[in-house]
Amino acid sequence: MILNQVTLPCLADNFHHCLEFYQTIGLTLIVHTHDEYARFEMPAHRGGGPPATLSIHVVSEALGPASGRGVIYFEVSDVAAHVEKLTATGIVFDSEVTEQSWLWTEASLRDPAGNRLIIYHAGEARRFPPWRKRDS
Repeated sequence: MILNQVTLPCLADNFHHCLEFYQTIGLTLIVHTHDEYARFEMPAHRGGGPPATLSIHVVSEALGPASGRGVIYFEVSDVAAHVEKLTATGIVFDSEVTEQSWLWTEASLRDPAGNRLIIYHAGEARRFPPWRKRDS
């Protein structure tokens, strides 16, 4: 099983800001329908195979807050360099680059709809941290 797509909610007044935001951080716009839905393709990844996609979809304010409690993680090889590059384009981060106790380097930000994103690098610690179960 492979993760194919994640869809994030946004309110109509944030749609164009989200559209621009995800292109600015490096995703490629592949679908844009009626200012209600857009899908982006992730940059090429080292594993080959089809790239995952991320979508934004307009939701009604009547459904409650557009931003959920989930967090989307984007792995890069050099977090500090990536954060510097995005900051130069005007992207604002909620946290500085931080070495976490779980052996990941991270910086967090939010998209214009309030969805939380983490730019991170985990390397081998993503799948094989020292505390991984021995039988898995």
